[in-house]
Amino acid sequence: MVDLGRVHVESFLEMMSAERGAAANTLQSYERDLDDIRTFLKERSIRLTEAASADLAAYLSSLARKGFKPSSQARRLAAMRQFYKFLYAEGLRTDDPTGILDAPKKGRPLPKTMGVEEVGRLLSQAEAEAEDASPGQLQRLRMLALLELLYATGMRVSELVSLPARVLDQEGRFLMIRGKGNKERLVPLSQSAISALKSYGRLLAVENAAAKEPQESPWLFPSVSKEGYLPRQVFARDLKNLAIRAGLTPSLISPHVMRHAFASHLLANGADLRVVQELLGHSDISTTQIYTHVLEERLQQLVQTHHPLAKQAKKHE
Repeated sequence: MVDLGRVHVESFLEMMSAERGAAANTLQSYERDLDDIRTFLKERSIRLTEAASADLAAYLSSLARKGFKPSSQARRLAAMRQFYKFLYAEGLRTDDPTGILDAPKKGRPLPKTMGVEEVGRLLSQAEAEAEDASPGQLQRLRMLALLELLYATGMRVSELVSLPARVLDQEGRFLMIRGKGNKERLVPLSQSAISALKSYGRLLAVENAAAKEPQESPWLFPSVSKEGYLPRQVFARDLKNLAIRAGLTPSLISPHVMRHAFASHLLANGADLRVVQELLGHSDISTTQIYTHVLEERLQQLVQTHHPLAKQAKKHE
């Protein structure tokens, strides 16, 4: 009989693209992982569409023996789960063989973050440089606007650099962000972010009007890059250079670290985990729960500060 595994994989990838809005790199990752699983099963004369739980468990065990990290094993398991759920939903299987498979245990490292003081120093440096009216001020105002928006919203860097130019025309304190899977979410802006955005927008309009060949760009942060907007790698590089000028360690600072700082600082000041999940654009609360260490620290401080027995203990010290 013909092995239709590859045909079903292609149908699965088409569904993930059309119905789930999966990104190109996500689809490529699924394809690589499923092809690897299919090769493993083929060597054992097992069709991908007919694999049992024990067959898939054997595949995961083979990854562990080869030295694959738990995170890599978990990614392969996630691909399998999505694929076999698809087969079940399409009536191509009567069961889901991944249902009883356990995810590999892995220690989840805490995300790098920045303290409030470090963020303050970075923003102060950017603000001071943006006030310099010498040539290149537009780039300095751009950096200030990028940082203020990033710290005010916790956006992914890809979402930040690809903001549309119409952001400059909006009124109010909220910003609509289009994130992963084309999902939109509403995030509030701080007054300092609004101010930085307006200052940048004013000078951008002035320089565009003064140009010999004015070019209308659909992007808030236009660039001569292939995409037409500021490459995230350029922003990350400029951010590290700013960190050096602010007297901070550049290796510990990146756009992603500032996103973590946004979430950690909100939670430390009493924000609800569900609210932070919505602001970050996480589809699953489990992704946001990496920040629960911040909540635990805050709860310990609350108990130590307000619990009557804790107060009595301090008196006897």
